[in-house]
Amino acid sequence: MKMIKLEFESMVTDHSTVLKVYALHFTHDEQDADDLVQDTVLKAMMYHKKFQEGTNLKGWLYTIMKNTFINNYRRIVKINGIVTKSEEFSSSNMVYSATSNGGINQFVMDDIREAMNKLAEEYYVPFTMYFEGYKYKEIADHLEIPIGTVKTRIHVARRLLKKSLKSYALEVKQPAFAFVKF
Repeated sequence: MKMIKLEFESMVTDHSTVLKVYALHFTHDEQDADDLVQDTVLKAMMYHKKFQEGTNLKGWLYTIMKNTFINNYRRIVKINGIVTKSEEFSSSNMVYSATSNGGINQFVMDDIREAMNKLAEEYYVPFTMYFEGYKYKEIADHLEIPIGTVKTRIHVARRLLKKSLKSYALEVKQPAFAFVKF
């Protein structure tokens, strides 16, 4: 007999206290631990069909948490490797941060969430996993589909998101004059 989703969700939330303690071992910070627990529970709910009833739920949740922490760490290291750190900021760069509007950012995030929610699950899951830092092979193994299918689904998801969010695309300014080839 298959476990219904509500029962599964109840079992997962019953483990949230234990997960918080485990998360603190990784993060050493209360708020980051809460975020890690939330991400873990969200992923467990999203992939509840992958859990095999009768196996160790706590161990499964710990594995999700560990992998989430590692992937987040990899992403942060990657971002910090790209972003240059400098004591001095040019005034031209400060304009962007000084004029940033938090309300506009919230609207943008809402639009991104809405666009993501419109994706079919077959595109949403591989795209989300790739965005979270999983490699193509890991996604293919997890979803039990060929790696080429994973790449195609991620490509299609990007194209659909790009189309859905085209109003946010940077405008490419055309030069005031054009070179004419004779």
